[in-house]
Amino acid sequence: MKHDEKREGEDLIRQRQKGRAIVMALLLGGFVLLVFAITIVKIRAGIAAR
Repeated sequence: MKHDEKREGEDLIRQRQKGRAIVMALLLGGFVLLVFAITIVKIRAGIAAR
């Protein structure tokens, strides 16, 4: 029975790790989109200034 409890604990840890990985991926994706949007705005502003 102790082996089953250990397995359940490992599964719980893996679920938490997966949840954190998903959150980090979403945050990183959002940051990339933000940098991309800022870059596009700056490029357009530079073109409009000419």
